[in-house]
Amino acid sequence: MQTTLSERARHLPRAAEAESILRTCVHCGFCNATCPTYQLLGDELDGPRGRIYLIKQVLEGNDVTQKTQQHLDRCLSCRNCETTCPSGVDYHNLLDIGRAVVDAAVPRPLGQRLLREGLRQTVPHPDLFKSLVNGGQVFRALLPGTLQSKLPRHAPPAKPRPMTLRERQVLMLEGCVQPALSPNTNAAAARVLDRLGISVIATREAGCCGAVDYHLDAQAAGLDRARRNIDAWWPGIEKGAEAIVQTASGCGAFIKDYGHLLASDPAYADKAKKVSELARDLVEVLRDEPLEKLGIHASQRLAFHCPCTLQHGQKLGGAVEALLSGLGFNLTSVPDGHLCCGSAGTYSLTQPELSRQLRDNKLNALESGHPEVIVTANIGCQSHLDGAGRTPVRHWIELVEAALP
Repeated sequence: MQTTLSERARHLPRAAEAESILRTCVHCGFCNATCPTYQLLGDELDGPRGRIYLIKQVLEGNDVTQKTQQHLDRCLSCRNCETTCPSGVDYHNLLDIGRAVVDAAVPRPLGQRLLREGLRQTVPHPDLFKSLVNGGQVFRALLPGTLQSKLPRHAPPAKPRPMTLRERQVLMLEGCVQPALSPNTNAAAARVLDRLGISVIATREAGCCGAVDYHLDAQAAGLDRARRNIDAWWPGIEKGAEAIVQTASGCGAFIKDYGHLLASDPAYADKAKKVSELARDLVEVLRDEPLEKLGIHASQRLAFHCPCTLQHGQKLGGAVEALLSGLGFNLTSVPDGHLCCGSAGTYSLTQPELSRQLRDNKLNALESGHPEVIVTANIGCQSHLDGAGRTPVRHWIELVEAALP
């Protein structure tokens, strides 16, 4: 695509990257065919091609309006378009660049500012978030339905973690909301890995991955969280940890981008690159292990929801399904499995109507094969889908752990 950045845009820190991405796009429109918001709204500006054109106009010096901001806000960052694009357009990085420019130019209404700041002050803080969830459970009956749906229906308590320190060790990101919304997920992962001779080293100093801040108009704060995590993990890396494991694919996709996002930081570029290289979704670790050692012969009927951050962000579509099928679980067919469930981090709160439509469509597809339970690989998707009060939704590793002899 022919692109001429304005003089002002040329001084942006990522100007060359933005121009390169824009020039990659041939404006073919294949991306619209798999864009969830374009399918719902039918508006060219609510599809990737239209959003790319909007960002191009902004970077070429055209006026930035609240309408531009709205169309960019409606994007789920699901990256489905990247999987579809024949030209390999690096859409999510272009979107991040464009959003930063637009948000700096267009003040948000007070209600939006309060919501986004409130999310940034609560979600990335595990102890505070857990206190709010526990308080919400106590007063659940008094809360409006929208808030009730954000609280877990059934959150099995965390089982004890193995205490044995084995020769093979991995680090694990505990996450910010998962300890409150699904406390047994990381414990289940640690127990399964222990059966395979791998110890999990939890690093409490490594908190939120940074994605919440980064995608809520606070990119600098998100990168600061990335730096703190790198500092927290570095001693374990130096001691020989073979991987940094994430059980939430949304966190994993962002951590795998640390090397790119901090490439221009002389103090962290090399360390960030190393952390991204060591980052592994849980399925990447387990699929290379002799799983027959687990002694599992399961037959439960499951539907697997493959999160966008797993299939489009990390390019691991089919990996969990293959692992679960190999262990004997009966996986149902899921139509349109490439489409987003509408969770998308905090999207279900910032764009509730679109998010709810996408959730209901996704649940209809997941339930079409009449599964006993739905499993997924990302806490955001898990909480969002389960909040509908329909078929129970859990993390897949919990079912694997429960099937251990």
